Amino acid sequence: MDRIRIRGGNRLNGTIPISGAKNAALPLMIVSLLTPGTLSLSNVPRLADVRLLQRILQNHGIDIMVAGKRAGQNGMMGDVMHLTAREIADTTAPYELVSRMRASFWVLGPLLARCGEAKVSLPGGCAIGTRPVDMHLMAMEKLGAEIAIEGGYVIARARKGLKGAHIAFDKVSVGATHAALMAAVMADGDTVIENAAAEPEIGDVAECLVKMGAKIEGIHTPTLRIRGVTSLSGAEHSVIPDRIETGTYAMCVGMTGGDVLLKDANAGHLAAVFDVMRRAGIGVEAMNEGVRIHRNGHALAPVKVDTSPYPGFPTDCQAQLMALMSMAGGTSMIRETIFENRFMHVQELARLGADIHLHGDTAEVRGVKKLTGAPVMATDLRASVSLVIAGLAAEGETLINRVYHLDRGFETLEEKLSACGADVSRLAGG
Repeated sequence: MDRIRIRGGNRLNGTIPISGAKNAALPLMIVSLLTPGTLSLSNVPRLADVRLLQRILQNHGIDIMVAGKRAGQNGMMGDVMHLTAREIADTTAPYELVSRMRASFWVLGPLLARCGEAKVSLPGGCAIGTRPVDMHLMAMEKLGAEIAIEGGYVIARARKGLKGAHIAFDKVSVGATHAALMAAVMADGDTVIENAAAEPEIGDVAECLVKMGAKIEGIHTPTLRIRGVTSLSGAEHSVIPDRIETGTYAMCVGMTGGDVLLKDANAGHLAAVFDVMRRAGIGVEAMNEGVRIHRNGHALAPVKVDTSPYPGFPTDCQAQLMALMSMAGGTSMIRETIFENRFMHVQELARLGADIHLHGDTAEVRGVKKLTGAPVMATDLRASVSLVIAGLAAEGETLINRVYHLDRGFETLEEKLSACGADVSRLAGG
């Protein structure tokens, strides 16, 4: 199994291109189930989760063609993917595929909308706490589907098609919002989704659906109004830049010092993170080409942060911030309000010398003067990259094991960091 080796202490200087957003690319690929036309997506990141979802969609009968590189392209540029679901060959999403990636559960809505039936395995994915699908199923039932759970599968039927409905979520859920939106666009009549998640990735999916002929109002707000249509066409759409990757590399620079342009990053999608970084003493400048991050000499200041749904501080940047604050000049308090089991990186950061104490849903991070390299193990996607951030500043060598977690969400991470002066390499096997 591959490992990542980091020899810490180098400042980062240069340019890091930001890839397409994984959390937009996956649902955009699933949207292709809704039309017999071809959905052409550009800026699709080259990630393990994308490859796995390709297999799941091909199981349903989708033809997928990934365009080859053009002259002058480098390995850090995303793919162009053409997805065509002329006919749905199979409405079952099997356990052996869905259990490996939670987002693949979202095929439920499009299969119901287009075929009137679906059999989808209950999901898997990162082990970061209880993430039930009850709100997904509630939304399908509101739209007229009959739901049963048998043998670890959700069996859903809408014999007379889906019907428009009023759906009010009792808490904000990105997955449930995606599910409701993708099902409602072809339901008969009007649908209102209240307390919808307003993440940029959901807005990106909604804007793609509009290109395909969907009628959606309230995009990028907590209230979505959808007038169902009988069919959707193909379209061309470019995936938005990855705000979590943006925040991650920004914190890498904040940790090591230096000056880096995060090319193509959208500063507006990460306002809460950049506000916290400025409070910590890191320079953040929005530019036409992206976002410039710089820190030269001065110490990091501690911060107090609660994670919350967009536009608040994202849970997907919590582990990275904890690594950053491990060398701040004082004590930081980081409260996790979204997932109850998302502190698994704490014990691995402690192996590098971090001083972190947990109090229920809050981590007390007491800044230390230095971290020291050590063998560590990735436990989930975001936890794994927090170890990279810590390793970049640690004295000596850090070896990160189980890096398949990193490969699920970060495209060419070693190349991007190495190009800016980091001593980072991948060790095959071992």
